[in-house]
Amino acid sequence: MLTYIARRIVYSVPVLIVASFLTFCGMRVAFDPLSKYRQSRNAAVVIAEQRERLGLNKPLVVQWWNWFTKAIRGNLGVSERSNNEVFGEIIHRLGTTMHLIVWSVLVSATIAICIGVYSAVKQYSIGDYVFTGLSYVGLAMPPFWFGLMAIVIFVTWPVTTFDLRQPIFYSIGLHSTGRSGINLDYFRHLVLPVLTLTVQSIASWSRFERASMLDVLSADYVRTARAKGVPRRKVIFKHAFRNALIPLLTVMALDTAFLFGGLIVTEKIFAISGMGSYFIDALQDGDAPALLGWTMVVATIVIIFNLLADLLYSVLDPRIRLS
Repeated sequence: MLTYIARRIVYSVPVLIVASFLTFCGMRVAFDPLSKYRQSRNAAVVIAEQRERLGLNKPLVVQWWNWFTKAIRGNLGVSERSNNEVFGEIIHRLGTTMHLIVWSVLVSATIAICIGVYSAVKQYSIGDYVFTGLSYVGLAMPPFWFGLMAIVIFVTWPVTTFDLRQPIFYSIGLHSTGRSGINLDYFRHLVLPVLTLTVQSIASWSRFERASMLDVLSADYVRTARAKGVPRRKVIFKHAFRNALIPLLTVMALDTAFLFGGLIVTEKIFAISGMGSYFIDALQDGDAPALLGWTMVVATIVIIFNLLADLLYSVLDPRIRLS
């Protein structure tokens, strides 16, 4: 196991290096680090000084290598927008995003697996048709539209219709002003953004689990177990369910990893200061150090979650050997 983990980490290093280099080159093409100095007095002198200070007079490969060697030690530079350390800002935003991701993945995985198993076991039943239709509806609803509709239905409409002093659910941030911690106020803020995130995940994962479960239920070893008189419940949950989870794990791991950088719409709609909002703010301000740091962190998270998915394979199916 340890040898496998070490080998996967070694294999991941070139991927991370190539990703960082391509991103660095793209940022240099898209953003001019000296743009804010071009309108100043003695612009030529100031730009020359800043090029020397920032190392922009060196070859592009040297610039990237200097940045990369600092980045792997946790030094992602200083944000041009806030003058704060990029690493510290990203860690703070990452903690906020984690709240959304943990709850949305737990809710989505639980509901999707239950629906997928039920639909496979009760194939072509009324319930299967109902869940299939709802999954198509869920996949067809864009998060930005569903988030706005959730605010209208659960916040705006109840307050205006029933003249409530406060809405049942909140649509801004994760806490009310002056409050913190995991409490009722926290969950009242959390419900709508998590609902927005889970709709498409449940629709996608439930269909995937259904297809995987149907494949396993038609396998020879499952038919053999049934022929030997093994109880139906035991066949489903001991023999079929664990093996049907293995393909779904890859999808869930990748989707979860991408959520760390893909919550842009949801965080903007609900005014949550997470990784998605950080990326948009940095992009609008042309903050190259922040964008580079964000990309580095997200790429690392994707690699880690791929490794975790592979390790879980051997836990769910002992036949898989990590050699």
